[in-house]
Amino acid sequence: MSASVLRCGAMFDGVSAELGGPAEIAVRDGVIVAIGSSVSRPDGAEVIDLSERTVSPGFIDTHVHLTMDAADLARQTLESAATKALTGLARAREYLRYGFTTLRDLGTMDPEFPTVDLRDALTAGLVEGPRLVVAGHVLSATGAHGDLGGFYGSRWDLPVSAVADGVAAIRRLVRREHASGADWIKTANAGGYFSPGDDPARVTWLDDEMEALCATARLLGHPVAVHTGAPEACKQAVRAGVRSLEHAYLIDEEGIALAVRAGAYLVPTMQMTREDLAALRAGTLPEQAVWKFRRDHEAILRSQRLVAASDARVVFGTDCGMFPFSHGILEFQAMVAAGLSELRALQAATSVAAEMLGRDDIGVLRPGARADVVAMAGNPLDDIAATARVDFVMHDGAVYRRPEDDDEAA
Repeated sequence: MSASVLRCGAMFDGVSAELGGPAEIAVRDGVIVAIGSSVSRPDGAEVIDLSERTVSPGFIDTHVHLTMDAADLARQTLESAATKALTGLARAREYLRYGFTTLRDLGTMDPEFPTVDLRDALTAGLVEGPRLVVAGHVLSATGAHGDLGGFYGSRWDLPVSAVADGVAAIRRLVRREHASGADWIKTANAGGYFSPGDDPARVTWLDDEMEALCATARLLGHPVAVHTGAPEACKQAVRAGVRSLEHAYLIDEEGIALAVRAGAYLVPTMQMTREDLAALRAGTLPEQAVWKFRRDHEAILRSQRLVAASDARVVFGTDCGMFPFSHGILEFQAMVAAGLSELRALQAATSVAAEMLGRDDIGVLRPGARADVVAMAGNPLDDIAATARVDFVMHDGAVYRRPEDDDEAA
């Protein structure tokens, strides 16, 4: 039996509008067993002093690509599945140190399922790292966002994309994802910025194709996440029954209202836009993205402000892998800069993210929840930048980072 007691200066429980505390949290065998002003000490419990810090549920990033590297995507996709899984493990463990105890990986470009294997190894305790929820691949129409054929010469037929056209072929792709162990189905119904030969302002699935994909996923018990951009693509996705709209770059008020009524979640990946805008100004944005992002960046920022001002259920997601994982923590600041309150940004990465994932045992601090706990200097409800000062990380009751680790490294 492993046990610990955390002495907390202040506490954000994942839900409440105000900080609680001082408080103590008792943890046994990876589960929170008690929270109070004072809790009993289980035999042999380690007492950890966080009395100068604010504690929070571990953060949840619902949109990452552990096996992708946008800086060299065409070459990187040709690496072996084993290389991708091992690279993904290293990135996941690095990201855990920033406070991210649960990740949803939304697709790899590989003939096999390296992130499913990585998830299973993490779940079995064969390797250490954050909790992982996965979609195997980005299901796409020919020439659309998930089709990387445009990176290679036309004579090369490389099996790095999950591409189909027509209802029957799309259903087969969804069933393959199911049979191979994916948790979510990921698709794209609009073009992207980093992919060649497509346009985020255009819809890339026909209505019957999008409906067939979602209906097949629903039949098999999988929620659907959709990379989307154009206003009509966002609306098509909501009508088809997706659970989460990823990016929703150009979503309009009508699309947001549809999402609210349908109970769909929005994952707006706002730091990614900041990264792309900085690269555009520096002249380092990939060639295939320049004309699209130059045309759209003001409209993207306008859509993000609409999302922030709405009643939509907004969830924290970064698209890390398309930019460095070390910048993912800045998503909190990007969300607040777009108009979300600090509270809503924190909930987006804790209780609301957990709700979207269908988990009631993470994203909150309460007895019975998994012991995913982070701590930081300062009050993130007053200053969201405090989230970038995380120096304590506990995942499933095991400590992966302590304040003294940073002192020793200094």
